[in-house]
Amino acid sequence: MRDTTSLSSRAILHLILAATAGIVWAAAATGQATEERPAPHSAEYTGIWKAAVPKQPMHGEFDNNDPLGVAAGVRVKADCSLNWTDPDDGALYCFSSGTSLEYFLEQPHANIQRARQRWRELAADAITASQLPQVPRVRAGGLRRI
Repeated sequence: MRDTTSLSSRAILHLILAATAGIVWAAAATGQATEERPAPHSAEYTGIWKAAVPKQPMHGEFDNNDPLGVAAGVRVKADCSLNWTDPDDGALYCFSSGTSLEYFLEQPHANIQRARQRWRELAADAITASQLPQVPRVRAGGLRRI
């Protein structure tokens, strides 16, 4: 005896495939399937985050560096597309990533205090480094200025 269940599921599968092929063919015939999209790195394809970059440059605290990077002792530049304004003093803080902003907002005032303390240290280090004379390094084979 032949199993009619498998025959009917096979027929249903053929109908689904035929319908799908018909939809794809109709879309191609009307030009909907061949719609050209901009390349991911082109100017037309800016994505959701870069669509929010301000047209006028914004000036945030810490010379537009990410406050969490500053608190860690590293200068991480940010374009201020992700930012937060302190409601207490109106200061603008720029972030290099959404993750950095979210982490910062867990304890904003503590993070600001850490970043301010480290910013003073970074500024002092930059002044000291610019005042140091260049010292030649000794390498095997003689002196070489780098």
